[in-house]
Amino acid sequence: MAPTALLSVSDKRDLVPLAEGLLARGFTLLSSGGTAAALAAAGLPVTKVADHTGAPEILGGRVKTLHPRIHGGILARRDDPAHRADLDAQGIAPIDVVVVNLYPFRTTVADPAVSWETAIENIDIGGPAMVRAAAKNHADVAVLTDPDQYPGFLAALAADGVDAGLRRRLALAAFAHTAAYDTAIAAWIDGRLSSDAASQAGAPADQALPLRLELPVRQVLRYGENPHQSARWYGEATAGWGAAHQLQGKELSYNNLIDLEAALTTVAEFGYGTTAEPAAVVIKHTNPCGVALGRNPADALLRALDADRVSAFGGIVALNGPVDRDAAEHLAGLFLECVVAPAFSPEARERLAGKANLRLLALDPAALAAVAGRQQLRSVLGGVLAQQADDRPIDPDSWQVVSERPPSEAEWRDLRFAWQVVRHVRSNAILVARDGRTLGVGAGQMNRVGSARLALEASGDGARGAALASDGFFPFDDTVLLAARHGITAVIQPGGSKRDPDSIAACNAHGLTMVVTGHRHFLH
Repeated sequence: MAPTALLSVSDKRDLVPLAEGLLARGFTLLSSGGTAAALAAAGLPVTKVADHTGAPEILGGRVKTLHPRIHGGILARRDDPAHRADLDAQGIAPIDVVVVNLYPFRTTVADPAVSWETAIENIDIGGPAMVRAAAKNHADVAVLTDPDQYPGFLAALAADGVDAGLRRRLALAAFAHTAAYDTAIAAWIDGRLSSDAASQAGAPADQALPLRLELPVRQVLRYGENPHQSARWYGEATAGWGAAHQLQGKELSYNNLIDLEAALTTVAEFGYGTTAEPAAVVIKHTNPCGVALGRNPADALLRALDADRVSAFGGIVALNGPVDRDAAEHLAGLFLECVVAPAFSPEARERLAGKANLRLLALDPAALAAVAGRQQLRSVLGGVLAQQADDRPIDPDSWQVVSERPPSEAEWRDLRFAWQVVRHVRSNAILVARDGRTLGVGAGQMNRVGSARLALEASGDGARGAALASDGFFPFDDTVLLAARHGITAVIQPGGSKRDPDSIAACNAHGLTMVVTGHRHFLH
């Protein structure tokens, strides 16, 4: 009896070459729906599942492969006489190869406007059943779930045959495939129900469901934070960075990826597109060391670099506008790891081409924001912490002036800019800014006044008349007193300390204005 291959695929890449290879090895092809039509259109002999089972497709195609002649042929153990007798009694032919990939559920629900009914209709039932059946019976059946598996499978078939080791590896991939599929469905339903509950009740729903993670290996990295640490990058190739195009430079490293995320989330504070004010960010070890607005991308970049050229060495640069020839001139003489921007002009590409190791990435922040999840994950003590991203919109209308003197118009601009940036600095965070540019940054210190000293010393004489932002409240008035001695005139902080009156009194005594936002932005 000729071996039988069952093909039923949503992704029809390389379907015809696979079918031709199977036919060349003496297989009979069995298929249904659009797959059968594609094979017939290519002039290949194929038997429709309905003809094979003697049962028509029903319920608009919902039921077509759920039949004993299909699942019996897949699940029958060839070394079990009882199974063999059942096949003979029912006239069921064994199925030796199952080629199935599933309805594109992820693609369907990627549209935020997708209806509940459309999403549910794109949940595959027969496909996962066949994949799991074939994977369970991998001792006798080979299961293919990805077109990338086809060439290796055909090569094995043409050589020494498909051995047990290959069938086991294919079974593992098949179970991973259905697990990821079910995870995507559960996650979407969970998210939709949570969103509905939040909109109805005015607060996020209490989610007691377990965290579901099923991420493919996207890239094996050269190493992790240090050369002796191995590392991998997990994630769907179509998510987030899937929209990026690396124009030149070395492969992205573990540290590059972490710093690039920090750079992009920071520059996204200032918007993107033709109506956004040009902004540039320089990141070093996940902290912004220079952030600035400008008349154009080149001007913003120059101002950001000038904020702290010592720290910019070996850093990551992100812009919310295209890199042109003038901006490239500011980059050409520096040692940087990466530059990410929505686009690079041909003149900029030519100017930077000589820096072969400099990674240039074209990625519009809007593209990243459109697919980035709002849930942040971090491994800890053998487990995982999950939280909602700190993406609360800045709302100056909700801020409160608590000092006797209100901010001037210029101080309001400085306070807003400083608050936009300080939320991206590691806690304890203090940031000094003026005229749309950071002057000094104090990050990650064990006490807040220590961060203030770093930020104020880096600012030098520029601190006079500048604004100071703190990501958390002031536990004492020492930071305000230090700021006053350096000439700071405006302070913004979350508020909420028992000693807020002390800090407010210190502002009043020295003529500073203080604004409290009501929201802290710790970043660990």
